Amino acid sequence: MRIPCEADALIRQRYTESQVGLNLAERDQNVRGAFAVRQPQSIRGKAVLLIDDVYTTGATVKECARVLQRAGAEWIGVYTLARVGTATLH
Repeated sequence: MRIPCEADALIRQRYTESQVGLNLAERDQNVRGAFAVRQPQSIRGKAVLLIDDVYTTGATVKECARVLQRAGAEWIGVYTLARVGTATLH
C-alpha cells in the first residue's frame, strides 16, 4: 500500500510562546494564525491524517485542522502518540 506522506504540508508562519502554564483560551490564542498550508492545491479534496506527539488541550491540533479545512481538505483525522492527564500512575 502506497500512502503519500507530506511531512512539510503545514508550515509555521510565526513562532509562538511556550504553551506550558497557559490555560485553554490562552493556548488557543497563542497558536491562532501560527500555521499555514504550504501548497493548498496538494491538500484540496484529500483525506489528511495529522500526527501529533503530545496532546494536551488540543489547541495546536485544532488550529492545524482549521487551516487544513480552509485549504479544502475533505477529511481530517488525528493520531496522537501521548495524551497529557489521562492516566494515573500507581
